[in-house]
Amino acid sequence: MKASEIRKLKDEEIQAKVIETKKELLNLRIKNATGSLDKPSQINELKKDVARMLTILKERENSTGGNE
Repeated sequence: MKASEIRKLKDEEIQAKVIETKKELLNLRIKNATGSLDKPSQINELKKDVARMLTILKERENSTGGNE
């Protein structure tokens, strides 16, 4: 998922996507441990997606109410 696609989503939607992606990441790690994962690069892709989403959430948090 590209950053531009993530920026179009609302905060709640991004948080839901983070949870969903982390669950998928866990399933891929289990498959990798058992040796049944076809495309190991998916793990890295999902980790980067989670990082992108969390970064965008943090940027929004800092821009709206960072000075308290």
